[in-house]
Amino acid sequence: MRSAVLTAPGKPLEIVERDVPAPGPGEILVRVTACGMCFSEVNHLHDHYPFGTFPTVPGHEITGVVEALGEGVSWPAPGTPVGAAWLHGSCGRCDNCVRGEQILCTGEPKQVTGVNRDGGYAEYFLGRAGFVTPLPDGLDPVAAAPLMCAGITAFNGLRQGGAGAGSKVAVLGTGGVGTLAVRFATAIGARVAVVSRSRRAEAQARDLGAELYVASEERDPAEALRAWGGADLIMNTAPSTGTAQAAFGGLRPDGTLLFLGFDGAEVSVPPVALVLHRQRVMGSPSGSPHDLRDTLAFAAAHGIVPDVVPVALDEAPDVLAAMDAGTHRGRAVIDFGRS
Repeated sequence: MRSAVLTAPGKPLEIVERDVPAPGPGEILVRVTACGMCFSEVNHLHDHYPFGTFPTVPGHEITGVVEALGEGVSWPAPGTPVGAAWLHGSCGRCDNCVRGEQILCTGEPKQVTGVNRDGGYAEYFLGRAGFVTPLPDGLDPVAAAPLMCAGITAFNGLRQGGAGAGSKVAVLGTGGVGTLAVRFATAIGARVAVVSRSRRAEAQARDLGAELYVASEERDPAEALRAWGGADLIMNTAPSTGTAQAAFGGLRPDGTLLFLGFDGAEVSVPPVALVLHRQRVMGSPSGSPHDLRDTLAFAAAHGIVPDVVPVALDEAPDVLAAMDAGTHRGRAVIDFGRS
C-alpha cells in the first residue's frame, strides 16, 4: 500500500510502499477514503508531543470503509463506512475509561492516531475496536474527514463549556476549529460573537451566523464583549494563549474561558474575578468515542461539513511543508480517490 511517513523530526514526508497490515485481535482494518491534514501533523513534524514516535504514518482525521475484522471483533461489519479520530485506544480499566471518558484515560500512555500509532496518510489503517465509528448516512466522507478532529473538538468544547440555546458564545479564531464552532453554536441556538485579528474573515463569520465580529487589532476584545453584554462561554480556538488572556475580561458572571488552542505561554487570571463572579478557566481535549458519534450525528442532522480542498497523496509532502511555512490556505484533505 502507498503511505506517507514522517521518518524523523524535521524530515519531510516520504511516500513509500508498505505491506497492507492484517488486523490482529481487537483490531479493524479500514480501507482509507480520505484523511484530513491537521496542524497537529506540523506539531509532530517538530517533535512537540512527548508521547510521539518516529517513523509514523501521520493523520487522525480518517474516513474509510471496513475491510476486515480481527479476532474477537464483530462490529462494524465489513463494507461499513466509518471514521477514526485522534484517540486510537485506551486502557479500558481506569475509572475514566469505565465511565466512557476514554480521552481522559490514566491507565496507560496515550495512544494517539498518527502520532504514536500509524494513521491515515496511507491506503489502509489499523484501528481498534470501540474507536472506529460508523458514519451517518448522507455524510460526504471526503468533506467529513475534518469532523474527526476539528469537528469533535468544537462540538465537545461547546458541550463541556455548557453552551445551549440562548447562550452567548464568543469564538476566538477563524480557522478550522473556530469556523465549525461558529456553525455548531449557531445550530444549537446560541448567540455568537467572533474575535479575530483582522477583518479578513468578517464576511464569512457573519454569513455563518455571528451577530458580532471583533477585529482585535482595532478594538480590545474584552471591552467589545462587555459592550455586547458579556459572553457565557469564550472558546479559544486560536493557537495562542495570549488571545484568550486578552478576552477573559469579556466574560459574564458564571462564564467560562475554554482553551481548545494555546501555545507555550502561561495563562494568568485574577483570582478575585474567579471568586466574586464565579468564573472558570478550563480546557477540553478532543473527545471520547461517544463524543465522536454525537458530533457526526449532529453534523449530519444539520448539514454541517467543513469546506475542504481535496489533494492526492503525492501532494501531501508539499502541502504539509506549506502548512509548516504558514503559506497553505484552505483545509486540505487527502482523497484516496484522486490519482
